[in-house]
Amino acid sequence: MSEIIIKDAIKRYGDITVIKDLDLRVKDGQLFTLLGPSGCGKTTLLRMIAGFNSIEGGDFYFNEKRINDMDPSKRNIGMVFQNYAIFPHLTVRDNVAFGLKQRKLDKQQIKERTDKFLKLMQIDQFADRKPDKLSGGQQQRVALARALAIQPDVLLMDEPLSNLDAKLRVEMREAIRQIQHEVGITTVYVTHDQEEAMAISDEIAVMNLGVIQHLGSPREIYHRPANEFVATFIGRTNLIDGNLIHEGYQAFIELDNGYRFSYPLLNHCEDQRIRTSIRPEDFTISDDGLIEVKVRDSIYLGLNTEYYCTLTNEQEIQVTQESNLSHRYDQDHTLRLNINIEKINVFNHDGSKNLSVQYGQE
Repeated sequence: MSEIIIKDAIKRYGDITVIKDLDLRVKDGQLFTLLGPSGCGKTTLLRMIAGFNSIEGGDFYFNEKRINDMDPSKRNIGMVFQNYAIFPHLTVRDNVAFGLKQRKLDKQQIKERTDKFLKLMQIDQFADRKPDKLSGGQQQRVALARALAIQPDVLLMDEPLSNLDAKLRVEMREAIRQIQHEVGITTVYVTHDQEEAMAISDEIAVMNLGVIQHLGSPREIYHRPANEFVATFIGRTNLIDGNLIHEGYQAFIELDNGYRFSYPLLNHCEDQRIRTSIRPEDFTISDDGLIEVKVRDSIYLGLNTEYYCTLTNEQEIQVTQESNLSHRYDQDHTLRLNINIEKINVFNHDGSKNLSVQYGQE
């Protein structure tokens, strides 16, 4: 296993710099996810770690070993791709054993290690089948078993579940997390699916335009996003403009819809225009609620119901409430809402900084 250290990484395509001065450390044995929209640089960075992309600047290390100029075949990495990349003419067993044969292990070692990972991935009963007789989830288990069988120092996974249906994705992400923790291999996982990243990761780097916007645990990133991009990319949120003002030493937030509340976390922050991020689930419906909204539409999702509402200033917001047989609010119904103040985030007006973290507590 290896710790991955990246210092001042630069990647260019012609005159375009897609990654600039990026620093990153992936701890030994960690399941680390690069998360972001298409074109943010996450797969580019993964391929730089793998040796499939050139490195125009910076240093890449596995532990103390600098790997910039090392051939990909010498880096001792396992790779799992979204299209499985397993050999259609080989049986499941032969696919898993392929890398071991390439490394010229003796037959007994190959059999023992192949059997171990067939069993670990719960595909031993399919050992003699060809890939076209397997489901997508089973094929991806074969690809993962093959990548792990060579006992790599680092496992790299590029959108491995994107070709699976929703139910299989949930099953496979649970399997990947369980197996990764059991094997304890350092893993870098690339996805654009925020729910997938939250479900499997020890730590997440949220990327945009080749820059890491926020690095932290799923809980930290969801509850205290570093900036507006992270808040809107991870989960759903309502962004409402307003002003941060003070009366004496006490900070207040006045939203543009007229709602005002005390926010002592920012007592030491100067008056300014702000944007307040409120998750849909952080509203509560109450007869004495101070925010008046009108229901525009609702969607029943089983456990929860999503309400699409309009504030008095015509801004649209989303409100999530636990579904209730006796209460469903129809179109044009007027609701009154309160906010869980402790869970909101306040950004400076251009959205680049979370003031709730900068001046408060993470």
